[in-house]
Amino acid sequence: MASYRHALPQMGGSIFLTDGGLETTLVFHEGVDLPCFAAFPLLAEEAGRERLRRYFAPYLETARGRGVGFILDTATWRANPDWGAKLGYSGADLVRINRGAVAFCEELRRGHASERTPIVINGVVGPRGDGYRADARMTAAEAQSYHAAQIAAFAEAGADMASAITMTYSEEAIGITRAATAAGLPVAISFTVETDGLLPSGETLKQAVEAVDGATGSAPAYFMINCAHPSHFEAVIAAGESWLDRVRGIRANASTASHAELDAATELDAGDPEDLGRRYGALRRRLGRFSIMGGCCGTDHRHIAAICEACLPDASRPQGSPLAA
Repeated sequence: MASYRHALPQMGGSIFLTDGGLETTLVFHEGVDLPCFAAFPLLAEEAGRERLRRYFAPYLETARGRGVGFILDTATWRANPDWGAKLGYSGADLVRINRGAVAFCEELRRGHASERTPIVINGVVGPRGDGYRADARMTAAEAQSYHAAQIAAFAEAGADMASAITMTYSEEAIGITRAATAAGLPVAISFTVETDGLLPSGETLKQAVEAVDGATGSAPAYFMINCAHPSHFEAVIAAGESWLDRVRGIRANASTASHAELDAATELDAGDPEDLGRRYGALRRRLGRFSIMGGCCGTDHRHIAAICEACLPDASRPQGSPLAA
């Protein structure tokens, strides 16, 4: 089994893609019922795993066609104690599921990785809360204890790294970073922002990144921004401050709507894939280390294809190799 735990290839600056909005694709495009917006129960049965294989296939094909790397996420954004309990899963169940999620990604990697397309298996840690509000806040120590079992399961199963996705305040991100460090896993931290560019906690991105780095000795491999449209944080990026060197990845929403509007939506707003791609191109010109590109709510493989068209030179696509779309 390939392992990148001690030398993540995306740290070299080459382009890596991710998938788009897993849960929104399943719910709105495929009509799958996901109680609590949780995809991890699909891993329990072969029919669910096959649905996930079909979901990831066009993204993996796009990465291979472009000759770039891919960061393959486990479907575990909700696989933590609070959300698991709401769905009837015990702590032991969740350990088994999180380990199995890594094994599932390893199966996909064996079928799609190549020398030109390294695939990094990423154990996804979601927030204890809903991802849109900074409620039920924990201290950093409480967050470390809360998330430790999930991160340990990823490490034991052979994940290359962990990522905290849709973080709404810095203390939870600090705790996750410490838990990953204790488990020997590289970790990335991805914050979300509201339409005003601030985290739901009211922190600026700069404050949140600097708080995590300051409390952990700059332990995260890098930071990301997710679950927000580029128009919500472009002004922050334009400031050009030194902390932005820590931001390597963006997984933006398709829609310009606020979190509250998205939470109440009964129809999917897929936005404009070409416009999203152009915005990624502009962000890449502004962010010196921006090399991890993917999507979040409302995005699908069409958006990732548009991002590739805007951000990758034609030379990155092998002669005669069509772009998956």
